[in-house]
Amino acid sequence: MRAAVIAVVNNGDLAVAVPEDVVVERPKVKDHGDYATNIALVLAKPAGKNPREVAQLVAARLEQAEGIDSVEIAGPGFLNIRLSGDALGQVARQVLASGAAYGTNDRAAGQNINLEFVSANPTGPIHIGGVRWAAMGDALARLLQASGAKVSREYYFNDHGAQIDRFARSLLAAAQGQPAPEDGYGGAYIAEIAQRVTEQVPDVLSQQDPQEVFRERGVALMFEEIKASLHDFGVDFDVYFHENALHESGAVERAIERLRGLGHMYEQDGALWLRTTEFGDDKDRVVIKSDGDPAYISGDLAYYLDKRERGFDRVVIMLGADHTGYVGRMMAMCAAFGDTPGVNLEILIGQLVNLLRDGEPLKMSKRAGTVITLEDLVEAIGVDAARYALVRSSADSQLDIDLDLWARKTSDNPVFYVQYAATRAASVLRNAADLGLTVDDDADLTLLTHPRENDLLLALAEFPSVVATAAELREPHRVARYLEEKVAKSAQRFWDDCQVLPKGDEPVADTTAPRLLLWKATRTVLENGLGLLGVTAPERM
Repeated sequence: MRAAVIAVVNNGDLAVAVPEDVVVERPKVKDHGDYATNIALVLAKPAGKNPREVAQLVAARLEQAEGIDSVEIAGPGFLNIRLSGDALGQVARQVLASGAAYGTNDRAAGQNINLEFVSANPTGPIHIGGVRWAAMGDALARLLQASGAKVSREYYFNDHGAQIDRFARSLLAAAQGQPAPEDGYGGAYIAEIAQRVTEQVPDVLSQQDPQEVFRERGVALMFEEIKASLHDFGVDFDVYFHENALHESGAVERAIERLRGLGHMYEQDGALWLRTTEFGDDKDRVVIKSDGDPAYISGDLAYYLDKRERGFDRVVIMLGADHTGYVGRMMAMCAAFGDTPGVNLEILIGQLVNLLRDGEPLKMSKRAGTVITLEDLVEAIGVDAARYALVRSSADSQLDIDLDLWARKTSDNPVFYVQYAATRAASVLRNAADLGLTVDDDADLTLLTHPRENDLLLALAEFPSVVATAAELREPHRVARYLEEKVAKSAQRFWDDCQVLPKGDEPVADTTAPRLLLWKATRTVLENGLGLLGVTAPERM
């Protein structure tokens, strides 16, 4: 499409700048063709022409393109495009030629992205809100990599601050057989970790500073458990960054000096302030308090600068809904360093997750006591269903996960529906092999003329653009919805209406070879799409 616009401009028929992105979509009404675009309406005003006149110029070029059967001008200037049967069939061949690489693109090539997600405090198991970011963050990393970006997954290890003190006191209390401190942590996991520390250091309670032992050993044990849980969930990180290192390495002081040199720091009431109001924040922020202790934002300043100094041109941070008020100061901080908010720094906010059973919210964990954890979710529905359920909806919407629904092996369970489509494709190919039939890469694809075949081919053709858009908009749920609503649904209808293999003594039909090729292409797209979400595409179910 863009090539057609360029040709019209180069011919002198239009005097406009060619847009980088030309929107081409599947029309909602099938009679409107295979694809539709509003590019003539977009170009009409800058070209000083009537939209239908622009549409006629572009349509004339498109009709000359290989694989285009017809172009119709509709309404005020929309273009409805129909592909030739051979062009549609070539989609299946393209999928198989690309294999595991089908769907990849170079939209984000050259970007070096630091993606920080989960970053749960090492004071307890990962709660359900953090689990959402585990699934979403890992899927987003896969999408960005599929779009050509270099991505480093990073976990910010909060081992500095009051929450660690409360955690250590809670472990000590459990080891002494006392109730948790009023501001401490409860749950069976505290007693378990306290027991493991006492097994490692039998005389811990008689030492001069037992709380420090519980701090050091307990945090390490908790964090190893967190990492193991995430690994079992299919999520691993390239970097585990320790917050405490920022304060011990002098990184905070370096960040302050950088901002002081830029003229954005000032002293008032014995404290050191960052003038964030100059960059859109609602108030200036204290960086060093009057007692000399660093304020919380000091670590943010040092951490952001550290990431930029490590060579990342884009820093993406995923935070929970309770951090919404945090965005303004972070963007002001980014601008204070001379960077561009929304480009060098992106902050994605995820909303709450509720688990439901029998229509009622779950409120208690067997082990954590107060919050529902990653282990609770996986135990209830498994890793695949959990990951799919967590990425299937936009992160900025509250999510209710009905455990009864996601545990079912029926088509109303979205992950089962998509995985079953992948399994069916594998089954067709196995059954063909049992009959001595193999996928012929040279099959006559012009024989794929049935409407169900065309629908499935068009669905497969959309995959690369879905991947690119999902990565660009940071919306992994687009891939899940595409797999359900386009590929799996079209594959089901293809199965219902288009016989592939001969039955009984029937001869092999002319359509068998191209339809087998189409099933193999469908299996490839389902495998690739589910893989981007960190979900398996089973051979059998």
